[in-house]
Amino acid sequence: MTFNFSAIDPSWLPLVQSAFKAVCPDYKHSLLENPNWLPGPAALFNAFSLPLPHLKVILFGESPYPRAISANGYAFYDASVDTLWSPTGLSKRINRATSLRNIVKMLLLAEGLLSAEDLSQPAIAALDKSKLIQTLPQLFARLAENGFLLLNASLVLSEKPVETDTKSWQPFMAKLLCLISKSVPKTELLLWGRLAKAIDAFPESRDFRRHYAEHPYNLSFIHNPEVLAYFRPLHLLLYA
Repeated sequence: MTFNFSAIDPSWLPLVQSAFKAVCPDYKHSLLENPNWLPGPAALFNAFSLPLPHLKVILFGESPYPRAISANGYAFYDASVDTLWSPTGLSKRINRATSLRNIVKMLLLAEGLLSAEDLSQPAIAALDKSKLIQTLPQLFARLAENGFLLLNASLVLSEKPVETDTKSWQPFMAKLLCLISKSVPKTELLLWGRLAKAIDAFPESRDFRRHYAEHPYNLSFIHNPEVLAYFRPLHLLLYA
C-alpha cells in the first residue's frame, strides 16, 4: 500500500511532495502499516484538487470525519450528504451533521434569508429556495470557485488522540505554508477550532492574513460577526 498522489492537481504536486518530506518517516510508516485511519491512503490528499493558481483562502478545520462514509479528504465536506433542503427545512442528513448544519445556517443568516432570532426548521422551510443551490456538492463547488482550499490541521484521524496526529502533521503544514507564501503570497487563512488555531503559532503563518473562529459545531459560530462579515459578500448559497 502507498499514499495516493494522483488526486493532487499537478500545480500542487511539487509543494505537497516537498512538504510531505517534513513528516516523520516513522509516522508515515505507521500509517502504511496500520491503514485503519480516515480518510485512508487513497483520499489523503484529495483537498489539493483545487489548482494552485486559483487559491485564495485556506480554510483549516481540525480533523477528518469519524465515519468512513463521510471522510473524503476535504475539511467540513461530509461525503454522505447530498440534498441540503427538505419540506421541513434542512434535510435530515444536514440537520444531523452539527458542523454542516451550523455552516448552512450561518450562510442563510449572512445572506439575509433568516433572522438571528429565528433559525428554526419552520423558518427554513418557509424560504423560497428556487434561487438557491440544492446540494452539498454544489456548495463545495461554490467554495472551490471562490478559491477555498479545505484542509484539516490533521489530515488523519486514527485511534490515537487527535492531538497526536495533529502534532505529526504540523511540520507538513509549516513547510506547506512556507511554499505557498512564495507561490500565492496573498492567500488568507481561516482557522476554525482549537487545533486549527494552533497553526497561528507557526512562524510561517505570519506571512498570511489570518481570521479566527470557533469550530462550527459550536452554536455561537452561526452568529460570529467576523464569520458573517467574511462570507456575506460571497453569496455561496446562490446559483453562480
